[in-house]
Amino acid sequence: MGNRGMEDLIPLINKLQDAFSSIGQSCNLDLPQIAVVGGQSAGKSSVLENFVGRDFLPRGSGIVTRRPLILQLVNSKAEYAEFLHCKGRKFVDFEEVRQEIEAETERLTGSNKGISPIPINLRVYSPNVLNLTLIDLPGMTKVAVGDQPLDIEHQIRDMLLQFITKESCLILAVTPANTDLANSDALKIAKEVDPQGMRTIGVITKLDLMDEGTDAQDILENKLLPLRRGYIGVVNRSQKDIDGKKDIRAALAAERKFFLSHPAYRHIAERMGTPHLQKTLNQQLTNHIRDTLPGLRSKLQSQQLSLEKEVEEFKNFRPDDPARKTKALLQMVQQFGVDFEKCIEGSGDQVDTSNLSGGAKINRIFHERFPFELVKMEFDEKELRKEISYAIKNIHGVRTGLFTPDMAFEAIVKKQIIKLKDPCLKCVDLVVTELVVLIRKCTEKLNSYPRLREETERIVTTYIRERDSKTKDQVLLLIDIELSYINTNHEDFIGFANAQQRTAANITKKRVMPNQVIRRGWLTINISIMKGGSKDYWFVLTAESLSWYKDEEEKEKKYMLPLDNLKLRDVEKGFMSSKHVFAIFNTEQRNVYKDLRQVELACDTQEDVDSWKASFLRAGVYPEKDQSENENAMVPSDTVSMDPQLERQVETIRNLVDSYIGIVNKSIRDLMPKTIMHLMINNAKDFIHSELLAYLYSAGDQGSLMEESAEQAQRRDEMLRMYHALKEALLIIGDISTTTISTPVPPPVDDTWIAKDPSPPPVARPASATAPPPSRPPAARGPTPGPPPPLNPSPAFGAPPVPSRPQTAYGGDVSSGGVPLIPSRPARVPPSLPPGIPSRRPPAAPNRPTIIRPSEPSLLD
Repeated sequence: MGNRGMEDLIPLINKLQDAFSSIGQSCNLDLPQIAVVGGQSAGKSSVLENFVGRDFLPRGSGIVTRRPLILQLVNSKAEYAEFLHCKGRKFVDFEEVRQEIEAETERLTGSNKGISPIPINLRVYSPNVLNLTLIDLPGMTKVAVGDQPLDIEHQIRDMLLQFITKESCLILAVTPANTDLANSDALKIAKEVDPQGMRTIGVITKLDLMDEGTDAQDILENKLLPLRRGYIGVVNRSQKDIDGKKDIRAALAAERKFFLSHPAYRHIAERMGTPHLQKTLNQQLTNHIRDTLPGLRSKLQSQQLSLEKEVEEFKNFRPDDPARKTKALLQMVQQFGVDFEKCIEGSGDQVDTSNLSGGAKINRIFHERFPFELVKMEFDEKELRKEISYAIKNIHGVRTGLFTPDMAFEAIVKKQIIKLKDPCLKCVDLVVTELVVLIRKCTEKLNSYPRLREETERIVTTYIRERDSKTKDQVLLLIDIELSYINTNHEDFIGFANAQQRTAANITKKRVMPNQVIRRGWLTINISIMKGGSKDYWFVLTAESLSWYKDEEEKEKKYMLPLDNLKLRDVEKGFMSSKHVFAIFNTEQRNVYKDLRQVELACDTQEDVDSWKASFLRAGVYPEKDQSENENAMVPSDTVSMDPQLERQVETIRNLVDSYIGIVNKSIRDLMPKTIMHLMINNAKDFIHSELLAYLYSAGDQGSLMEESAEQAQRRDEMLRMYHALKEALLIIGDISTTTISTPVPPPVDDTWIAKDPSPPPVARPASATAPPPSRPPAARGPTPGPPPPLNPSPAFGAPPVPSRPQTAYGGDVSSGGVPLIPSRPARVPPSLPPGIPSRRPPAAPNRPTIIRPSEPSLLD
């Protein structure tokens, strides 16, 4: 090779593999390697044993290789083996190596023929091997045997793909010659991940077992299913040879004899056999490593940089240092307080773009869920009038009243105000639930210290539960305050005079501006398959109508539904449906859309349903009242019929109640968020910032609080080991880079580069050069100082061919240190000369310098 130190490239990758295997992971690096794939009993293990020259791999029927075996072959004077999991122990007896592989396999996979992707690292030192790294993978199988899992085929396939999909992995596809090549499992899976065949090397085994009269010549000559890197044939020992303990050296000699004596393979015998395969793999792996080394270095550097910041914290880490524990506790509590406040108040960093969380959810409770719960209590008109009528009659007693009694108004108003307690308490519960979820989320950063996280969650959650009861007391106090005094002098109250003038028609609905758009968005209309099936439409809700369009451009309107007499109704989610549904229906039992009495609208989440319901409330479409009190059939008929005077009094009080309850609702909607924020959320923030640390100190020993979790200690150790492995890997690559420098190769100079470059560098020529006839004897050209070079003119060379006979006159005496001369480049002949005539030039002097110049070393690499 043209670079010193290139022979160190394979040991370099071995060191990297060891560095990363020792920490139990590959660091997501694609280290250059050769993966051996093939069907069961294709001869993969025999090929590897032939490389080593020893029997050391487990044998048997069915699946034997059940974990990947990373086999690192190292050329050495001594012969022994080492396992990465048995550091310091040298195995001289290769029978013990086999037993250790079997024991280590069963340690992870058990004895039930299961498989595992965790590799076994074996390094074999021997004078009989070339530097080489291979991965022996389980053989592909089709049918589960014995107590193997039923999906054994897919398990093995997934494991193979883990290795061979990497661009840095060469694939050694082993196929037996006595099966059809088109059915080769190895070539099939290699073709999937390497369709161009750039990384695949074909190995044909069992050539000696082919039917008489057949041979694999077309395959080995790369004619049948061509691969870029070609095929190499090998002959392994038979089962009889293995059982008879036939020596592998004798087997290699028999293999050599087979190729030399077989008429179909005699002409390619030099390119066949295990020694040639080993040499080829060594050369191709070395070239492959050289090509991937720059990318490998940059990936190592980027990974090291990404770990720098985290490792900085752990470099001088001492788990039992009390000062470190105190500092860590303070930092954790401060960070928890900052995170909690950010989640409540919102912040620009680390914004969740997929879901609402924290303060945004609490805001939705305040301004969508709570108003909706209030409106759900909207009194039933018929029921309310009945209650007012009873109140007026009971106040008048046996007398017939001439005036509208204000005590009836007060009694009805107080009854309606008391009903506000349930939605208010429910609002507090919803906020507490959200705060507990928020605390759990904020303590995730304390996972490194499980006891600290547990105590922090317990203390803060207990405090919030305490504030919960105080907040509820304050909310009930607000309701009691409203009950304590009915302020009929409120500026927004309509008063008796106005109440008598207003008619029911004037108070039916409070609408916003008629054409104002309240909400836009996608909804699904649930319709049975018989009537067209469910479809998504773009809905636009205004103060007066609900319209839906084909898409958000709002050009093609499908339907417009007036909001008069519409109400909302909850619908149970379908058995197979993942969407949340609510319905719109007409209170007068009319069809809402086509022949449907109600239109079912579906949203993806419950939050969307709640949001749409709140928007319908703003448009004056209220939810349906619970029908549990539907006992109107039992009401005596005399309560329904009223005299005109009583009816007028009922109408007046009805208007007054409606006006006053509107004032109370407005006040409660305003005060509830303020009360909850002051008594619960702001107090919780202050508690975390000022008192949580004291509670933690009083909760127990600081040392036990700051005990690391086993996962955190393991993570720290792994990170430090990873960092040091990366650092060591970069040092290893740095060392190899300093030695692999390009230098000119000493003589003799190989002339095979001519075939690679059709235009060698120009050489100065005498102006009077003319071409002698080809038949001129060699002696006329002067003395020949050395033996002739090999006769291998390349057909790819674009210039006129050099005559074979005169070529023998060139060359230098290699034994005496002279530089053998390359035949001179043919002259640029003028058009009048026929092509093919070599240039006429003076005889080459013995001390004439070679045309290879040191300034162009790249041609020699």
